[in-house]
Amino acid sequence: MVLLGLLLVLIAAAAVIEVSVNDTANTMPITVLDRTFNLSPFELFIAGVVTAAVFVAGLLLITGGMRRAAVKRRRQREARLAERDRVSRLEAEKRDLERRLETTPATPAASTASTAAPKVDRDGDGVDDRTERAERRERAEQAERPTAPHNRLSVPAQQSSSDQLVAGGRHAADDRRA
Repeated sequence: MVLLGLLLVLIAAAAVIEVSVNDTANTMPITVLDRTFNLSPFELFIAGVVTAAVFVAGLLLITGGMRRAAVKRRRQREARLAERDRVSRLEAEKRDLERRLETTPATPAASTASTAAPKVDRDGDGVDDRTERAERRERAEQAERPTAPHNRLSVPAQQSSSDQLVAGGRHAADDRRA
C-alpha cells in the first residue's frame, strides 16, 4: 500500500515537471461564466489541481459527516436497546416480587410492628414526615449555633429615602405610595 502511494506521488511530480518545463508562450482561451481567460498550460494544470483539491475536500466533508451521523445513530440505537433491557429486567423483577408477595403468608409480627409505629405521611411521598421534620429542626438548630467564639457585629439600620437606586427605581416608590 505504501509502495502504491509512493508510485502515485512520483507520477504526480513527473506530471508537474513535464507541464512546467514545456511551458511555452502558447495560451489557451478558457471561458468561465461569460468571461474568457487566456491560460498557459502550467496555469491550466494548476487550476485543475485546485479544482481537484476542492472536490476531494468536499468528498471528505460529506463522508466525515455521514460517518458521524452513523456513529450517532448507532449509539442512540444501543442506548435505546439498553434502556429496553433495563426496563424489561425491572418489570421481570417486579413480577417476581409480586409473585413472592402473593405466595408469602403475612406474619403476625410484621402486622404488629406496623401498628406499633404508624407512619405519618401527609405528602404521600412514602417517607415518614415526622423524621423529616426532626431533621429540618436539627439543621435549623445547627445553623443558629455560632461557628466560632467571636463577637457578633451589629449593622445599623439603613434610612429609607425617596431616592431608590435598586430594582424598580422611582417607579417602584410611586407604586408603593398608590
